[in-house]
This record gives sequence, C-alpha cells and structure tokens, in this order.
Amino acid sequence: MSESEGKQEQAPAPAAAVPPPTIPKSLKREQKPKAKAGAAPDTVEPEFQTAIFAVKTSIGHEKTVADGIAAKARREKNVELYSILAPAPMRGLVFIEGRNPDRLTDLVKGVKRARGMVRARGSEDPKDSIIPLKEIEHFLEPKPLVSGIVEGNIVEITQGPFKGEKARVITIDESKEEITVELIEAMISIPITVRGDAVRVLEKEEGEEGGESSA
Repeated sequence: MSESEGKQEQAPAPAAAVPPPTIPKSLKREQKPKAKAGAAPDTVEPEFQTAIFAVKTSIGHEKTVADGIAAKARREKNVELYSILAPAPMRGLVFIEGRNPDRLTDLVKGVKRARGMVRARGSEDPKDSIIPLKEIEHFLEPKPLVSGIVEGNIVEITQGPFKGEKARVITIDESKEEITVELIEAMISIPITVRGDAVRVLEKEEGEEGGESSA
C-alpha cells in the first residue's frame, strides 16, 4: 500500500447534516404589535336607531325654529335628520326625527329661537329623551276643518270681507268642510257660507259638553 492510499483510508468521514430545531406551533403564531405608549385607541361610533326628539323653542316661534333647523341641516353633512314637525296646537316645542342625538344636539345649537334639546329629567343620556311615536301620532292625522264646530255655536269670522263679525252656525257640510252662518248684528239675516278654518268658536251650544250657554 502506498503512502497516499493510506492517507485516503485515514480521512475522517463527513459530518452528518444536523436538522434545524423544531419550533412549537404556539411560537409560530404572529403576535400583534403592542400599542405604543400614549397612542389613542380606535374609537367606534355607537349605533343609533331612528327616533323622535323634542326641541324647546321660544313660544310663538316654533315655525321659525323648524325652518332654521331645516336650513342648517341642508348645509351640514352626516346629520341624519329625516323630518321636522311643528304642530300648530303645540306651543314651545318642535319635534325632529333623526338617528344620532349627539349630532342633532349640535345641529340645534345656534338656531335662532331654539333653546336646545329636551332631556329626560335627571338623565344625561340622550337615549332617555326619545319621544314615543304614540305621543305625537295624533298630530300626524289631519282633522276636518269643521272639527269641533256644531250647529248653534257662536263664532267669530276670521277671514274674508266679514272678518271680525260674530255669527251663529246654521248648518255644517263636512264633505266640503264648510259651514253656513248668520251674522248676529246684521240688519237682514243673510246666510253666509265660509270654510271651517275661517271661523273661531266663541260660545258653544247650550248643553254641549264643556261649552257655555249661547248668547
């Protein structure tokens, strides 16, 4: 055997490949980066349902406030105001339909003659100020112009050439929403037909519930 052949026989065998260490699955999960100190958390705006709220107004300026809120809503964005109701019999209040009471509160601020949103007594939560629909639904039903007028009532004419005259109701035509009256102080009794909203009841027929005796 030659010297070179002996060296080849004495050469060490190559080292076996070492497999990489196994990493547990629990350590393979990606961990969310920690929030930096002082960073503000993501804010999620609360969900609101459509509801009805009341706005206080100066008495006699309900229509002015309703028009002012509507005009401001057209200029603003994301207000989610759907309707405004200023019923004639209601004094000092306007009803608005919307979603977010906080945005509606900001909308009302600055409107001329508006005094702010009505809040439930002892509560600061806007949700506690929701007006149930059943409390205002009677305002949504149109009433006949002759509603509340009966034959024999003494009325004052509020429109037309006989404005300011007192008259007695003779007949009522509900289909046409008109009434026929006779002027009390006229020299000649001439029947006059007027619309039901053109008179104001002064005295009710004797015996009518809640009324006074006729003059």
